Amino acid sequence: MITQKMNLLNRKQFLKTGMMTSGFIALSPFIVYGKQQDEQQLDKKLVAEFVGAGHSKLDKVKELLEEHPTLLNAAHDWKLGDFETALGAASHVGHKELAQYLIDKGAQANIFTAALFGRIDIIKPMLDLFPSALNAKGPHGFTLLHHAQRGGEEAEIVTKYLTSLGAKETKVKLY
Repeated sequence: MITQKMNLLNRKQFLKTGMMTSGFIALSPFIVYGKQQDEQQLDKKLVAEFVGAGHSKLDKVKELLEEHPTLLNAAHDWKLGDFETALGAASHVGHKELAQYLIDKGAQANIFTAALFGRIDIIKPMLDLFPSALNAKGPHGFTLLHHAQRGGEEAEIVTKYLTSLGAKETKVKLY
């Protein structure tokens, strides 16, 4: 009877200790991840500088990306849900050389960048799958049509296609 009582206590202790330990182990990835995320978060001013340079300053983009490779897909929050990457900036101003440089480095391209480069082979199936993307707004509220127009002659086929679907240029009021 004494042996059974000791075994029972040991089991209770084991279960109690095991539950506490497993709870800590289950939560530890979140604790570690949260700490790493805070330590590795990019400086907001640096991101703003990089994205700002993405509008027109290829040399500055190259310099900053060389020093801080994790800037490549960083997005700056201009407020009110207006997020922009350097590629998004280059795309809506029509700076193809800068956009191509970022894509070559591995930046995440999207339908707006495809419109800039006149990639009708990407635009058509995307709009077939997601028709409401015709009126989608990119950084600063610029539309697909705006991006295609910035693509010039190379993107003329996309401009005509978007217009045929009823796309209209949206007047954008910048800050």
